Amino acid sequence: MQIAACRLQLAECGVPAEGRKSAVCKPQSAIPGGVRASAVVLSYNKREYTRRCLQSVAATDFGGLEIIVIDQGSADGTREWLQVFAAECAGRGLPVRLILNERNVGACTGRNQGIAAASGRFLAFLDNDVVVADRSWLSRLTTRLEAQADAGIVTAKLVYPDPPHRIQFAGCAVSPGGRILYLGRGEARDDPRFNEERELQCAISACIVVKREVIERVGGFDEAFNPVQYEDLDLCYRARAAGYRVRYFPGVEALHYENVTTDGSPDLNFRYLTIKHGLLFKERWRHMFAHEGGPDDREAHWKTIDRPRLPPDG
Repeated sequence: MQIAACRLQLAECGVPAEGRKSAVCKPQSAIPGGVRASAVVLSYNKREYTRRCLQSVAATDFGGLEIIVIDQGSADGTREWLQVFAAECAGRGLPVRLILNERNVGACTGRNQGIAAASGRFLAFLDNDVVVADRSWLSRLTTRLEAQADAGIVTAKLVYPDPPHRIQFAGCAVSPGGRILYLGRGEARDDPRFNEERELQCAISACIVVKREVIERVGGFDEAFNPVQYEDLDLCYRARAAGYRVRYFPGVEALHYENVTTDGSPDLNFRYLTIKHGLLFKERWRHMFAHEGGPDDREAHWKTIDRPRLPPDG
């Protein structure tokens, strides 16, 4: 299912694919000047992570924000909390839309449901294990996109939540053979090598902002990559193939617990999906990454790091 199909379903009956009726807690016209940016967040159980993420997003100083949450069939009290959160936000004029799927329809389909429901000029995609501590994060990231006409996607620096807050992600690099390297992974937070704004080959979707015009031109997340893995890298390459640039802006940091959104999903075989979708990514984009001067294949490997976790929800 692609964005047009998601949009048609939402427009006709308010029911997302495989889902229940969406809940809109405040009309979009309630925002003076209208919606300028839409924050799209996926959730699947993990209530405490989702709570921290959404409360940090809602605390932004950005004028003209709407929040769209796509819940993928949570059964741990997340949905009940989301209803309370949406009502609280409505009380202060922040529109929140809940798209409640009966089951996990995959990250690509879920995000495309969010895109179809969104009305902002900018689309911010966040995983539910991300916390944005700086209230100006969205203002600063959208400003970076507005400052450069050909900039289509911008990512923040992601750091681990526990001190000393080492870098989890400072952009993605792709080797000539198609291997993926997370730049800066495990390095010191203030390492000067990762404190400079730069152009990237691609970025993960844990905390990115995308111009709507990019989505309108190249499409949303390709559902060939459902349920997960490589869908965000593919979007970046499609944007770049259309003439847009992907940027890294370390002036905004976000805390990232990493892989919580899909952690504990018994129906996901990550090794299989990584191989399968990695082959699809390579087949599509080898003509680009093979000649981009990325890292050596031997350098591009996954660096295993102990990831912090919150206590189980009580």
